[in-house]
Amino acid sequence: MDKLNSGAAFPRLNLRTSGGNNLILPDGLETRLTIVLFYRGYW
Repeated sequence: MDKLNSGAAFPRLNLRTSGGNNLILPDGLETRLTIVLFYRGYW
């Protein structure tokens, strides 16, 4: 995946939340402006 440039559309991602649910970005967001934090978790 390439780096996002200013004004570029956010790519569609299917992620698993810490609660075990799936979240599809950006479709699953309630607002247009959102901060997304990626945490690699416990290994």
